[in-house]
Amino acid sequence: MNETTYRPAFLPSLAEILYPQMSLVRDIGLVLVGSGLMALLAHIEIPLWPVPITGQTFGVLLIGAMLGSRRGALAVMAYLVQGALGLPVFAPGGAPGLSRFAGPTGGYLLGFVIAAFVVGWLSERGWDRKVATAALAMLAGNVAIYLFGLPWLARFVGWQAVLSTGLFPFILGDLLKIGLAALTLPGAWFLAHLQNSR
Repeated sequence: MNETTYRPAFLPSLAEILYPQMSLVRDIGLVLVGSGLMALLAHIEIPLWPVPITGQTFGVLLIGAMLGSRRGALAVMAYLVQGALGLPVFAPGGAPGLSRFAGPTGGYLLGFVIAAFVVGWLSERGWDRKVATAALAMLAGNVAIYLFGLPWLARFVGWQAVLSTGLFPFILGDLLKIGLAALTLPGAWFLAHLQNSR
């Protein structure tokens, strides 16, 4: 009779490797740190209308990969709630508070939650351990953002202009962010394993 080795469907996230002690306090802390990172990166901005180029998408991709699907999505949701309450966490120059969700970028904001979950889900299956698969996970997350962002944006600029205003100007920046995130993750895993081996 052949014995098979049981392998769990989910691998631990980078955050779980660095902070292995399971607790609600740890999880809340990771979610809050993730939302804080989102707020910091949102203020890195190249102003364009109607959709600025910001560091938010880079944050979404990294947070999903580092925290995993559930905590990553919760961190982005916490960030959105903070912004809806009027805290200065969104990229500057847009409508304040809850009204940001009704503006041209509202679909992108909601897509951030799905993107963090998608990248986290793929990372829990080992995609964040190598540069090539990490890049594919980040690309999948970016696609999720556009799947929500573009149809919403079309309500403001029309379908004939949605790609020229909401996609094409961002492709080069997105590729750079995907590349940077994909290069960061395997290096972070290497350092985490070095720390744990001591």
